[in-house]
Amino acid sequence: MDEIVRNIAVYALPVLFAITLHEAAHAYAARYFGDNTAYAQGRMTLNPISHIDLLGTIVIPIALYLMSGFVFGYAKPVPVQFGNLRNPKRDMAWVALAGPLANFVMAVMWLVLAVVLTALDVSEDFPHKVAQAGIVTNLLIFAFNLFPLPPLDGGRVVTSMLPQRLAFKFAKIEPYGFFILLALLYFNLLAFWVQPVMWLGAQAVKLIASPFTFFLT
Repeated sequence: MDEIVRNIAVYALPVLFAITLHEAAHAYAARYFGDNTAYAQGRMTLNPISHIDLLGTIVIPIALYLMSGFVFGYAKPVPVQFGNLRNPKRDMAWVALAGPLANFVMAVMWLVLAVVLTALDVSEDFPHKVAQAGIVTNLLIFAFNLFPLPPLDGGRVVTSMLPQRLAFKFAKIEPYGFFILLALLYFNLLAFWVQPVMWLGAQAVKLIASPFTFFLT
């Protein structure tokens, strides 16, 4: 039980930052490209309370972790009226990519923090574990959301890239997307996408953070 409490304490802050900045990035991008829906509803904010879904962000992840050790959850999706975007089909992709990109940037920042903690000879184990949790959490959210299935961000990107007729047909999958995801998770098939994308993301994060690693270690 003590180990469970420690793990929850380690991951609480990274997960909170990861979901908050992910959703806020969608809102900022939507407003930049012409849609003020999220801004008008108070979702263009770094206040985590605005993005937390009680069931998806707290209850389901904790219950799954206690029952299986696996964590899956979600935040309240940012409302975007794609028709309000200046170029709806093109800008949809940029709005979708803003969330995973925010997670990628946060992974870089957590890695830099880990390097700084090591350089300062911080002996306390907890901040090191939090920094590592921040890297893993953001890379996981980055990879998961890029999976090419509506309504995930990757699905929006694919919809944006397809010709109009194919995009319309592909978008029809969205009402069933959540159930498809659950099935893929249940049979552990999503790992074939998430693990390689996380690995590629990790290599890119290390490359970007390498100047800090070079000078601080």
